[in-house]
Amino acid sequence: MSQEQITIESDESGPLDTFRQLFALQRDVLVLSLSMFAFSLGFQMTNRFLPEYIIALGASGFVVGLFGTVGNIISAVFPYPGGAISDRIGSRYALTLFGLVSTFGFGVWLVAPNLGVITVADITIQPWIWIFVGLLLAQGWKSFGLGATFAVVKQSTDPSRLATGFASTETFRRTAFLIGPVLAAVLIGFHPAFSVSFRYVLSVAILFGIVGTVAQHILYDASEDSMGDSFNGIKQIRRDLREMPDPLRPLLVGDTLVRFANGMVYVFFVLVITQFYEVGFNPTASLAGFSYGVSLSPEAFFGYLLGVEMLIALIAMAPAAKIAERVGLKPIVALGFAVYALFPIVLIGGPELLAPVMPLSWAMILIFAFSGLRFAGLPSHKALIVGPAKKGAGGRVTGTYYLLRNTVVIPSAALGGYLWEFVSPEIAFTIAAVIGVVGTSYFLVFGREFEAYL
Repeated sequence: MSQEQITIESDESGPLDTFRQLFALQRDVLVLSLSMFAFSLGFQMTNRFLPEYIIALGASGFVVGLFGTVGNIISAVFPYPGGAISDRIGSRYALTLFGLVSTFGFGVWLVAPNLGVITVADITIQPWIWIFVGLLLAQGWKSFGLGATFAVVKQSTDPSRLATGFASTETFRRTAFLIGPVLAAVLIGFHPAFSVSFRYVLSVAILFGIVGTVAQHILYDASEDSMGDSFNGIKQIRRDLREMPDPLRPLLVGDTLVRFANGMVYVFFVLVITQFYEVGFNPTASLAGFSYGVSLSPEAFFGYLLGVEMLIALIAMAPAAKIAERVGLKPIVALGFAVYALFPIVLIGGPELLAPVMPLSWAMILIFAFSGLRFAGLPSHKALIVGPAKKGAGGRVTGTYYLLRNTVVIPSAALGGYLWEFVSPEIAFTIAAVIGVVGTSYFLVFGREFEAYL
């Protein structure tokens, strides 16, 4: 890999300028960004709608919570070995392997309804069980490849520009977060039965997974990948935990609390729209004696709401990364944490507060626009994680961080599912907000700045 550093030639910080800058960046960061786009498009087209898919296949709200917890387990377990594999065999082959696994997972989701109810040794296997199986595979690139993606950006970027480097890759990735749910919403509108129309979405996701895997394998230049030591089992995990850079510890505590809060309710966002409020989008207008209107089902409307959320994220991320170069990473990360913390209570209670001044559907649009601000701190957050890592250890440091954080977060979705199903959605979302505020406050008090930004 070339040692050329990322250079920024202007002080502009809008999302379009970020795209322009990307084509002047080191080649591997650009290839990584394109791969992120393809896989994020496939994952965001599908993952945010899976709770509704599970319900359509006959599961309960509590099962949705268990689905979220399995996702948390994968997020906890996969990044560390993924980072170790990346450091050992190089990012190119690691990401290709993870891409193939992820694409196969999309395929399992696609065929799940065809499998029907199966009885094996007096044990009944419902169709929604296969959604869990597919999840183990589909999160391959997203979770296994986490350490590899961090390592590529770190070894290609000047330390004082890490937030800007991550803003560049995240702009590509979050553009997919914008396009994916909107494209899914369009495809969902092709058939009135969600369990049928969502399979159109899954078919397109498989196509993007294939394209992303082939593109990153062909285009990525692995000639100068930095390699770390071989993996030495549990002893190495313990050593990496002990040797985690000190600046990461308060960040880890605050981040873990915020993510636990988000994990309690994240998988239920779609159900808030489709079941709790049952809100679609049906505006009408009259012109020259004719009436014109748009009619979106709650499921399709949710896809457009995610598009609004990502549009705000795209607008906010690049300027926030540039501001971080002047004020430091910590204030920008804290802003993102605060929005994460407050969003659950805003989503579950905000529409009623806004009811006197605007229709429910427009209130939801405003609320999801607010949610987009939580991503403003994401590039700075990633820079704060990988910045203190030594050369050749970026993958393992990232994997260690996420191993600890996501292990603690594992039970969050099951707890949220229990509260949703057996207490009330309002209580689940309120408790989540309280935990998130505690985590944000802890980071504000004890969090440390990355030296390159001082």
